[in-house]
Amino acid sequence: MKMSVLIVDDMADMLKLLERVVRKELGVNVLTAGSGEEALRIVSGSAISIALVDMRMPRMDGMELLGRIRKTDDSVIVIMMTAYGSIEDAVESLKLGAYDYITKPFDEERLLHTVRRAMDHQALIQKNRALERRIREKETPESFIGASPAIRKLVETIQLVAKTDVTVLITGETGTGKELTARTIHALSSRADKPFVTVNCPAIPENILESELFGYRKGAFTGAAQDTEGLFHAAREGTILLDEIGDISPVLQAKLLRVLQEKEIKPLGDNRSYKVNVRILASTNQNLADKIASGLFREDLYYRLNVVTVHTPSLKEVPEDIPLIANHFISLYCSELGIPQKKFSGEALRRLASRPWGGNVRELQNEIKRAVIFSKEDTISADHLGGEPFMATLDEKDILAAGSLGYKDARREVLAKFNVSYVARLLEDSEGNVTMAAKRAGIERQSLQHLMRKYGIDADNFRKTANKE
Repeated sequence: MKMSVLIVDDMADMLKLLERVVRKELGVNVLTAGSGEEALRIVSGSAISIALVDMRMPRMDGMELLGRIRKTDDSVIVIMMTAYGSIEDAVESLKLGAYDYITKPFDEERLLHTVRRAMDHQALIQKNRALERRIREKETPESFIGASPAIRKLVETIQLVAKTDVTVLITGETGTGKELTARTIHALSSRADKPFVTVNCPAIPENILESELFGYRKGAFTGAAQDTEGLFHAAREGTILLDEIGDISPVLQAKLLRVLQEKEIKPLGDNRSYKVNVRILASTNQNLADKIASGLFREDLYYRLNVVTVHTPSLKEVPEDIPLIANHFISLYCSELGIPQKKFSGEALRRLASRPWGGNVRELQNEIKRAVIFSKEDTISADHLGGEPFMATLDEKDILAAGSLGYKDARREVLAKFNVSYVARLLEDSEGNVTMAAKRAGIERQSLQHLMRKYGIDADNFRKTANKE
């Protein structure tokens, strides 16, 4: 759906000029208003993405209109238009929530560039809000799959800290769901309808990260052709996640400490600081205490971040939850990919539960998605799964013998020895006693019966075998 841009100016000729330029060059829906009152009626009745607002208008000036638009629909991005001599007013409008300003007479390229940036920012906001809606609907704490004490503690902690506005440090190995945890905290908080911004600290070069976080002023460095707001500004009134914060430089650590202490940021090239209303969450897969001892991380920053710690457990901490997680993802990916529902064989579940999963849930997800895509049968058996336990059983002869086959045939051949049902093995060992089999598996009896129905396994067959023996 096209974005809609509202242009507000009391000069009819200026309205026509701006409408023509914006519509032709940007391909958006354009609405116009000759007064602040007319603009408010349009904002109240239409889905407006961006508003270009003239600063000087009779009756209701641009500053008042900005405030009333923010109250009516704070998702609208407002760009102020002002004469060169009113720059101070334009800067003041930024403090009140305007996205940017442009000066008259207009440079067409500058105008279009500013609106394009606003469109990109609006797209990011809408994406985040859609994600937050999805999280609130589907990814509440109940979506942290598992019945282990560690998962129950995680869910309880998330529910408690989400109600507050404290800074949270989320710890855990790679792939354990630290970002999901942060998003869920935000989605369950009072800031849920405001932006959620993730900053992948290691992915941004050190010399750029500061300007990305705090923004910069025109001329602050080579290539800084205009004022640019940073990610803290983009997250205003919402939440910012500083992902893998253990990787940031000592210089930036000091500046983040100031943000946490004073609740204000200072853009590069600016001699003033600006208050920010942002909840800060941070995550790390490193031991920050060790980094402090090595002089690589500030102790005072650590204690500012570590008001509350939320730990996301690795799969090796919750091996009993792996079958539940695996069944959740096989159902999810079959639905997402439009594939008829599949199921795991017992041996496949046992294989998954026995793997070390260095990449944790993320690695497990990838393995299951590949199996869903490439398995032709409706039951995913162990021969559809890779992994270190299997590779450790192969000797050179096995690999050489399969080398003349195509990949899929070779994979099927060398994994055939593992195609044994987990449920069948349980029932065989317990001589058909479902209660005993469920106890050995560490699951409820009803859960095992559900698996038996899914796999078409009859416990009587195993009782008969035992009687014959």
